[in-house]
Amino acid sequence: MTGRLTAALSVVFFVSAAAAASCTRPGAAQPAATPGAPTITMERIAEDYVRLVLAVGQHDADYVDAYYGPPAWKTEAEKEKVPLETLARRASDLSSSLAQLTPPRDEMEQLRFRYLQRQLEAVAARLRMLRGERLTFDEESKALYDAVAPAHPESHFQQILDQLEQRFPGEGPLVDRYDAYRRAFVIPKEKLDHVFRTAIAACRERTVRHLTLPPGESFTVEYVTNKSWSGYNWYQGGFRSLIQVNTDLPIYIDRAIDLACHEGYPGHHVYNVLLEKHLVKDRGWIEFTVYPLFSPQSLIAEGTANYGIEVAFPGDARVQYEQQVLFPAAGLDPSLAREYYQVQALVERLSYAGNEAARRYINGAIDARQAADWLEKYALMPRARAEQRVRFFDQYRSYVINYNLGKDMVRLYIERLAAGSDETRWDVFGRLLSSPRLPSGLQ
Repeated sequence: MTGRLTAALSVVFFVSAAAAASCTRPGAAQPAATPGAPTITMERIAEDYVRLVLAVGQHDADYVDAYYGPPAWKTEAEKEKVPLETLARRASDLSSSLAQLTPPRDEMEQLRFRYLQRQLEAVAARLRMLRGERLTFDEESKALYDAVAPAHPESHFQQILDQLEQRFPGEGPLVDRYDAYRRAFVIPKEKLDHVFRTAIAACRERTVRHLTLPPGESFTVEYVTNKSWSGYNWYQGGFRSLIQVNTDLPIYIDRAIDLACHEGYPGHHVYNVLLEKHLVKDRGWIEFTVYPLFSPQSLIAEGTANYGIEVAFPGDARVQYEQQVLFPAAGLDPSLAREYYQVQALVERLSYAGNEAARRYINGAIDARQAADWLEKYALMPRARAEQRVRFFDQYRSYVINYNLGKDMVRLYIERLAAGSDETRWDVFGRLLSSPRLPSGLQ
């Protein structure tokens, strides 16, 4: 991601788990060769897909979220900015080549086949956008992320706000009363690193009880400023991540577990580690060495990262842990923990208000100021946080659906298969993290 990095502190977490398996490289079925024509194979298409994504990244600084394939391919992409029209033709040609292959019978190979089909469609859609085509919020999210978020009227959020009005009676805007209440739960800056270290250790300990991670997996945490997001995982390959936490705005106690789980264990870090281990190392599927941010993969990534918080801390486990460990570590009153999370559960029901603000803003129904107003009123975001969120809309547009809709879709998929069993829930969750399943495949 572009932008100046100002790191106040860097912390390295190095951990290890079970041994990795040997690498194999099964191939998909291929059509009969035409004399004189190059043979079309899944491996060839996968390689060309990686090169295509890297080339698109030369036009869009946010596009390539991670790459750990052959360094020479990245160097090659950086030498020349290929015209968008040429890249669009390449995407179309790759889709046509893939359509000529006989769909495989093996389940994982089928998932790979469909994944490449849909990812290529998303590449083509992003290229249309880069060439100036304007899509509505819902058209864009469907084209890029394979899903459309439900729409909610103001009355839906107002019912929730009415309940919070009863919880925080008084004069002035509700967002100000809620913000005043929340100030008692800010992590002091001098305790921030200790609280995050503690939260990360707890999230990892709960994750490795159920999921086997490869040896040497590790990540570094940096505290940064001047970003449109609150946290980011930059996967480096080799089972390593760089996790950045934005300290522009106050960080509340609930963000410790949220970010530790979402960015680390069992969220983005584990997701990328398991994809590299099971799909790249074990199967030789080169397409997973590149991660185009504006693609269906992001809904799975964000959805599992958010739902992973509930998997790691089911039921009352989170409140109990925070009451006993994190609140004291932050110097906060543990007796307030349960009430705080009751309030947060109610506020969480306002999460789709962010989607509505983004939908109206991207569709041109409201401007940036009005979008921030909407977030203040219906999402209870203080003005500075609301304005930061609008900057996120400017940069990432309909990407916002991946957090809440992604979480809901992942939850429904996993809970349907887990049937109430905590151990089965972890098993299904781990298999989802290790496979190329699409959002439409969660239905």
